[in-house]
Amino acid sequence: MSEELHRATVVVIGAGQAGLSAAYHLQRRGFVSAVDQPDAERTFVVLDANPAPGGAWQHRWESLRMATVNGIFDLPGLAQPAVDETEPSRAAVPRYFAGFERTFALPILRPARVVAVRCADDDPDGDLVVTSDRGSWTTRAVINATGTWTNPVLPRYPGQETFRGRQLHTRDYVRAEDFAGQRVAIVGGGISGLQLLEEISRVATTRWYTRREPVFRDGEFRPEEAGRETIAKVMADVEAGRPSRSVVSYTGLIWTPYALAAKARGALERRPMFTAIEPMGVREADGSFTPVDAILWATGFRADLTHLAPLRLRNELGGIAMHGTEVAAEPRVHLIGFGPSQSTVGANRAGRAAVGAVVRRLSAPAPSMASAARSDARTPT
Repeated sequence: MSEELHRATVVVIGAGQAGLSAAYHLQRRGFVSAVDQPDAERTFVVLDANPAPGGAWQHRWESLRMATVNGIFDLPGLAQPAVDETEPSRAAVPRYFAGFERTFALPILRPARVVAVRCADDDPDGDLVVTSDRGSWTTRAVINATGTWTNPVLPRYPGQETFRGRQLHTRDYVRAEDFAGQRVAIVGGGISGLQLLEEISRVATTRWYTRREPVFRDGEFRPEEAGRETIAKVMADVEAGRPSRSVVSYTGLIWTPYALAAKARGALERRPMFTAIEPMGVREADGSFTPVDAILWATGFRADLTHLAPLRLRNELGGIAMHGTEVAAEPRVHLIGFGPSQSTVGANRAGRAAVGAVVRRLSAPAPSMASAARSDARTPT
């Protein structure tokens, strides 16, 4: 690990949609590159673990085309170019992000993997230290935009280690053809699970397993209205310090073209979760046995916040209480692309909101000694 110590007024962690939005708004508010102008009054740097622009989009499965993604909103200040709906999202979105980075000459260091964020001392209004494999940074504020892609949810079932077939998570999926002629158990009732079920069922025999009966929305779907309702529900959980759930648990499923295609093919026949995994297949809830060649866990992701563990942000419920983008127990830290801001439009807005809050805090008079009481609200992770 490099021992080199740098200084930035604000450190942004992650360069996906949320991180790029924050970087843009920092620049708009007069912050300059901590790399090129380290002695300036207000500086910032973006640390991105990925080797290239594009955030998690560069890792999406090959067959996910622009026609089937759930809407990508423009980044602030630069509209997307014309979109070819047949182009893989793993190519189109990273190209757009790369153009955004070049247009605004953002100070992004990559690959730079952050391993820990700690308090520099016991002063609750002092500096934080961000440690990465590209050196450490002292900073007044951290805007965390690390997303979820690097933290997949992988359930455990009895006998899982004995399975002789292939097990993989959504993040490992590449193409349906890899399963041609096989028997595939697809686990998960979210959007990705449905998309992969529809694709793989074209070339393989599929079985669909979910913990709960999937709920499809009836009637006309109005994205703006549904989006407002969902954000309000997620915000209520986050502000109360409850762990936020999957998007589908708030919204229900939509009868998209791929869901209708899977239904027409007879693939949308949900089974309750199996009780165990055996070398050649799975033991069903009713005790019967189903042979399978592969198990695909479309079981979602959780926020990747391991590097923030030294700050003890989580409460006794396992959640992180928030005021807007600001962590209630640690106002030097903002979480964006988190909770209610996981959508691309939400990430844009959260980036702007976080920067506004950071600027207000930096411009506020020095706090009184009573501010130390905030540290008592922290509970170890």
